[in-house]
Amino acid sequence: MGVGGVLRWTVAVAAVAAGALVAVALDRCFPLPAAARAPADGGVLVTAADGSPLRAYPGADGVWRYPVSPEEVSPLYLQALLTFEDRWFAWHPGVNPAALARAAWQWLTAGRIVSGGSTLTMQVARMVDPALRAEPRSVPAKLRQILRALQLEWHLSKRQILTLYLNHAPMGGIVEGVEMASRSYLGKPASQLSHAEAALLTALPQAPSRLRPDRQPAAAARARDKVLQRMAERGVWPAAAVQDARTESIVVQVLKPHWLAPLAAERLRQRAAARDGARHDEAAQGGAVQGGVAQAGAAQAGPAEATAGTAAAAAHANAAGGPSALPVVRSTIDPELQSVVENMLMDRIGTLPPHVSMAVLVMDNDSLEARAYAGSADFFDARRASQVDMIQAVRSPGSTLKPFLYAMALDAGLVHSESLLADAPQSFGGYRPGNFQAAFSGPVSVAEALRRSLNVPAVDLLDRIGPVAFAAQLRAGGVRLRTGGAPPNLSLILGGAGTTLEELVGAYRALARGGMAGRLRLTPSDPRIESRLMSPGAAFIIRDILETGGDPGRSFDASRRGLAWKTGTSFGFRDAWAIGVTGTWTLGVWVGRPDGTPNPGFFGANVAAPLLQDLAAALPAPAPAPRVPPPSVRPLAICWPLGLRAAVTPSGLCLQQRLAWVLDDAAPPTLPDRDVPGGQTETVWIDPASGRRTAPGCPVPGRATQTARWPLVLQPWVEAGLLRGAQLPPWHPACAPALRNGPAAVRLEGLETGAVLRPVPGRARIDVQLRALGAEGALWWMLDGRPVRRAQAGRAIDVSFTENGLHTVTAMDEAGRYDSVRVTVRGLR
Repeated sequence: MGVGGVLRWTVAVAAVAAGALVAVALDRCFPLPAAARAPADGGVLVTAADGSPLRAYPGADGVWRYPVSPEEVSPLYLQALLTFEDRWFAWHPGVNPAALARAAWQWLTAGRIVSGGSTLTMQVARMVDPALRAEPRSVPAKLRQILRALQLEWHLSKRQILTLYLNHAPMGGIVEGVEMASRSYLGKPASQLSHAEAALLTALPQAPSRLRPDRQPAAAARARDKVLQRMAERGVWPAAAVQDARTESIVVQVLKPHWLAPLAAERLRQRAAARDGARHDEAAQGGAVQGGVAQAGAAQAGPAEATAGTAAAAAHANAAGGPSALPVVRSTIDPELQSVVENMLMDRIGTLPPHVSMAVLVMDNDSLEARAYAGSADFFDARRASQVDMIQAVRSPGSTLKPFLYAMALDAGLVHSESLLADAPQSFGGYRPGNFQAAFSGPVSVAEALRRSLNVPAVDLLDRIGPVAFAAQLRAGGVRLRTGGAPPNLSLILGGAGTTLEELVGAYRALARGGMAGRLRLTPSDPRIESRLMSPGAAFIIRDILETGGDPGRSFDASRRGLAWKTGTSFGFRDAWAIGVTGTWTLGVWVGRPDGTPNPGFFGANVAAPLLQDLAAALPAPAPAPRVPPPSVRPLAICWPLGLRAAVTPSGLCLQQRLAWVLDDAAPPTLPDRDVPGGQTETVWIDPASGRRTAPGCPVPGRATQTARWPLVLQPWVEAGLLRGAQLPPWHPACAPALRNGPAAVRLEGLETGAVLRPVPGRARIDVQLRALGAEGALWWMLDGRPVRRAQAGRAIDVSFTENGLHTVTAMDEAGRYDSVRVTVRGLR
């Protein structure tokens, strides 16, 4: 080779080296845009348990995007895309000189752009570069697009470039990428596209606004048919398949959010964001962190937090050359059950006042997974504050805590299912509860008191167990009672504290799973947390009471749904509840105003319970079967009023025999009488001649007889003859002086010493109904030492206060026994 040849080779090598240096310098000065260097920002997509979308959230750029890899897209779409847009994609270096030359010649000869000549890589360059997207089409812009395309081919593989197109192709409005377009317009994943659908989504990026199928179906159909024609001409698809695809109508969904369980999705999105934020904080402090939202969840709570599309995440990470920010969070929601629940709520919403909302939660008893989660009645109805999640809201639970109290009393050995309780006016340190219906039933069993949700027996039990112990037991079972910082008190059992629908559902699950409460799980990776709330025996007895009434002697009824349920209503009709348990599900319903305003006439039995019953009927479940009591539970005959087993109770003391469920073979006696010290039996003396009562100090002799004593607060029912065997013979007249030395068993019922009475506005007096318990015979009532009325013992009377100041009310029976209370009257004029 001569000197000239060497020189030419040297110049050529130098030129190539200089060009390479310039290319490297330009690449350093103008690096690939962020969208090309990182995975597509898809925001967050929350899916149902089967992977179908519940709710999509746009990315930071405000675009709906669901990142996928080529393996997750229908092969039909990839065939149509590469055939129609860029047949030589696999071989060219980012630009196709022949296509560019053809486009330039057509432009020069026609005076307008006939074809763009852009390769798939050049289109990706425009998609990922904000400057190119904002710049009008021109020759300089085309040159910069060519340079970007070459740069993309330099840094990325063909598969990575194809992945970028799949995730960034404009599809109309704020939708980008084939997967989100397929789900938004067609309601299906891109892996399930037909020939016609694949052709439609291939054509759409050419003119996303003009070809939007939800707005311009005719134009979209023409563009689709053009793609189909190309596929037939080039023999990629069979002619018959193309002909069938041409006959398909363009039927798509309106481009708007189609959400299921939107509040559950929002809760999961916030949880994912919090985990991601914690991950970034850890990274900033030098911690080793891997990946984005889903990987943060996997690092902290297991690998299944975002299992939907996990393979795609790995593929996308490889395609983009970096870590995957997988935007998919898989929930446990069953889309079919969720749809059923939401449809039921929509059917009922028209019957409710404008500001009333509803919430429903359905939990699988075995897995603790939420299968349906409706935090409001209609997410889009702002009048109902429906974007407030009432499943998590702290509200007064009304009477829904009573089953746990009775279970605790069973486990503590205080009662069995037929223990005698008193539903009668009582005062507990000044706290005087009443019943929802304002009437009292007198003697009731534990089963009846729970089934009818009577208040006084529940407060009586809570007073004996202790509010602090009750609150602590509930907290251990997952129910945290919010009291505003005040110590727990007797109002807890009537709704005097706050809890959530979620906590109640988790606790009621204990009735179906041997006393084990559970924490709700919203994702497959959530930890399984269970806690002992009651014994298996107590769970069986309470569930049996709530489901069938608690009669151990009944025969099995196969027509029953197998639903044990309890309602509750908070003070002022602010919250209406119904919580139910089947063998498979625990479900809860709340109805009320999110702002806490009262809804007169709305209570658990008339608004929440019907919805609960319909939900239970709609849920899939096996037919109910007879349940076998656990070994710790068996039926046993017991006696009232003592509460002991009938086999060891003398016949004269067994005034009523009942069949009860007993726990651990224990038959505890009736709870001690608060008003009369001593045992539940007493000795009375009867004059054989007259049949009247006498006493040891009475001149008339008598025969000693052992008798069972009913609680003193039940005396009105005794006097009315409603309790068989309860009435004792009247006193012998000669024994009255002796009685004055007896115990002072009279108790004035209806007022407490220290009470302050105020009149109803507009009234000039205060009327109070009073009764004296434990009195015998005639009864004299006195106000401030002056007789005001004479009545028979046990009969209620009205006492009127007409002056302000301190007043004393006294009741005295004919034996001289009495009781007094002192009250203050204010506000009279």
